[in-house]
Formats: sequence, C-alpha cells, structure tokens
Amino acid sequence: MNKNVIISVKGIQTSAKKDTNTLELVTEGRYYKKGSTYYVTYKESEVTGMEGTTTTLKISNGIVTLMRFGSVNTQFIFEKGQKHMSYYDTQYGTFTVGVMTRAVTVDVDDEGGEIRVDYQLEIDNNKQGGNDFHMFIREAGQVNDECSGSVEVPN
Repeated sequence: MNKNVIISVKGIQTSAKKDTNTLELVTEGRYYKKGSTYYVTYKESEVTGMEGTTTTLKISNGIVTLMRFGSVNTQFIFEKGQKHMSYYDTQYGTFTVGVMTRAVTVDVDDEGGEIRVDYQLEIDNNKQGGNDFHMFIREAGQVNDECSGSVEVPN
C-alpha cells in the first residue's frame, strides 16, 4: 500500500503561563505501509517555519516517531508515559529536547485514520509547556482537494 493522501494537522501549544498558540495545516503527502508499520510523509511549509523540511511519522504498536530532515533535523519518539531525549538541529544551532508523552491515540488502517499525541517538551532541561498534536489522514480525492494549503489560526 502506497497512496497520495490529504493530511490535516492541528497543533496546540500551551505555555507555562497558559498562553495558547494554535497552528493548522492541510497538505498533500504520502501514506504507506511496510510490514505492520504505517508511515505518513509530507513537506513542511513557510507557515510552520520549517520550509525545506520533510516530516515523516512512523506509526507502530502505539508508538509514534516523528522524523524531520532538511532545514530542521530531529527525531521525537512519542510513547505514553515515557520520556525520550533527542537533538533538535536547526540552522541556528543544535539543542537537546526531552519529550514526555502524556497520551498517544492511534486509529489508523489501510484507508487512513487519525493520530493524537499529548506531550510536554523540555529544551535543555527547561519545561516549555504542553503540546497537543492531532493529525487526520485521508486518501486524496475523497473530499474536495481545493482545501489543500496552509492556514494559521490567530489566538
């Protein structure tokens, strides 16, 4: 299985001071399966601040691994109740990131589905607040493809 998909991503960041920032992105991507593992891949845009980066999510056994290559290079592992450390490499420098995952919900099959991850980031051991990441994957052509593009939602 390897198909073109429409990917809808909604990310909500909540700072330690309870300020929220919401980012929504609708883009085209690829969805494929190797063995029992699903993969979703798409190109980031200027809206996310990571233009020139390709993001791939690996979905296997309730664990979601987010990998980015390009202008930003990193790998985050989202596993409920676990903290994973990684490096976040940008054009401005590299820093250590801790990802503490509070919840992971995966409901995907060969047709697509959804992923939701609730996690907290630590940058160089400083807590940065909470993050909620929600992704819908659907086969391209199932709905009006004119909605493909990026939208930033102000607070």
